[in-house]
Amino acid sequence: MGDASSLGFGHFLAQADIVAKVLLGVLAVMSAISWYLIIYKGIGQLIRQGRSRRFLNFFWSATSLEEVQNELSIHGVQEPFGHLTAHSLHAQAHHAKFGAAKLEEAGSETEFLTRTIKKVLDEETTSLENGLTMLATIGATAPFVGLFGTVWGIYHALIAIGMSGSGMLDKVAGPVGEALIMTGIGLAVALPAVMGYNWLTRSNRVLTARLDAFAFELLTFLSMGRALQAGRKPGVPLAAVN
Repeated sequence: MGDASSLGFGHFLAQADIVAKVLLGVLAVMSAISWYLIIYKGIGQLIRQGRSRRFLNFFWSATSLEEVQNELSIHGVQEPFGHLTAHSLHAQAHHAKFGAAKLEEAGSETEFLTRTIKKVLDEETTSLENGLTMLATIGATAPFVGLFGTVWGIYHALIAIGMSGSGMLDKVAGPVGEALIMTGIGLAVALPAVMGYNWLTRSNRVLTARLDAFAFELLTFLSMGRALQAGRKPGVPLAAVN
């Protein structure tokens, strides 16, 4: 019987057949995709949160919507709240200038603003959810890919026992080790994907809820044609502003 080092991961790679190598390759690709999505979406989420916080601080400190519009015109849109505000202000100005010139602009100004805001909210939600389906799929399927490798390794162990007529450890250690390795790799791929998906989903849900609340207040301001009052603090209900 060889030493324990001869039955390590290198031995598994050397002894694995084409099926095991394909399964290992699939798991490696799934792991690379999940980590890319977790890192890319996670960094994007942190940057988006910081930019949104700065924009909201400026928005609630502005004295008028014209001041907000000038700021957006100069520095552009870099996060969801600014995107929503810029499109809403543009929609209001467009409807005031041209009226209901096209079917998509039909109705009153408030109805047109409501449709515009709903469209932007849908766009932002879609953008936030990009890639999450892939993470969920990897988290759900990686254990089963590993399980298939486990079954394949056990199948090889049974063949080795049948051909040798003996169930000695040296006859089945390789195939059984292959089965256990595939199980472990499948779980190692699935766990980060599931955890990353849950974290990103919760962050997106919180951001979407804040964006919905902001959209309601923005629509109220635009519909009433009411200038923002200086000194209003973020989070103070609209009714509390006299």
